[in-house]
Amino acid sequence: MGDRLAEATRSGPGRLLIAVYGIFALAAAARSAVQIATRFGDAPLAYALSAFAAAVYVVATAALAGAVPRRIAYLACGVELAGVLVVGAASLVFADAFPDATVWSDFGGGYGFVPLVLPVLGLLWLRHTGRTALRNPEPGR
Repeated sequence: MGDRLAEATRSGPGRLLIAVYGIFALAAAARSAVQIATRFGDAPLAYALSAFAAAVYVVATAALAGAVPRRIAYLACGVELAGVLVVGAASLVFADAFPDATVWSDFGGGYGFVPLVLPVLGLLWLRHTGRTALRNPEPGR
């Protein structure tokens, strides 16, 4: 059933979700790498959080694509959502600690709030595909 779940997750709208996660993984990784390499001293917390966000996006992309277990996809999307909420709130309340924005600053406002919406969509898609697979067992079982 694991193969069917992975296949369901990466079909239909899941393909778009994986593509968006992949784009965010590349963008966040490239941005944080440049920031850390060129001006880490300016905003170490922000740049480290951007690198962490990039790692979460990489794991979520791989998990949604079925390369790693499904529970890792749930974990990655959950960590991402928590990160967006915590960092988003902290960046507003403790603005001095964030002299430069992260992917998750202002709840992802610098990215059109996609970082806030993406983990919600990811979690909903995982739930939907899991329930669908349970309702429609493999033929002959």
